[in-house]
Amino acid sequence: MDLVLETERLLIRPLELTDAEAMFEMDHNPEVHKYLWQNPTQTIEETIKVIEMVQKQYVDNKIGRFATILKETNEFIGWTGIKFINDHIENGNTNFYDYGYRLNEKFWNKGYATEASIAWLDYGFNKMNIKEMNAYTHSENGASNHVLQKVGFNFIEDYPDNDGVIWKWWQLKKSIQ
Repeated sequence: MDLVLETERLLIRPLELTDAEAMFEMDHNPEVHKYLWQNPTQTIEETIKVIEMVQKQYVDNKIGRFATILKETNEFIGWTGIKFINDHIENGNTNFYDYGYRLNEKFWNKGYATEASIAWLDYGFNKMNIKEMNAYTHSENGASNHVLQKVGFNFIEDYPDNDGVIWKWWQLKKSIQ
């Protein structure tokens, strides 16, 4: 996949196996997984399998999560992007576009999630012609809930997962101009 998005501070490109070490560092951190089933990655081999799975999604769905790089330092700060959810049911839904991101803790609270989100929403609505974007967050993840609200997502409802954990369902529809 040759798509690259660029913002003022970020370069957003497809995940590569060379991102595995930095992605493992992020996903091995329990704080990063506090609102993600509390299951940090234990081995770099797990990270490599995730990258390979995402690369397959690029082929199958023409989109997926992308490496997000800080231009100034060329550091991998996490992943952001649109994913076509067709491998499970979430809040009664499948076959939908989901927006999501995960950043390494040292890059939190710097506006990167918002900056990447704005770029992705523009791409999804104006280049992919997606009519409706969804997102879901742990109900207690105030930072992610704030970012989604700030970039225009509308809170739809709270819902429990199979373990009884409460999640928030968000939605943003393409505005007709």
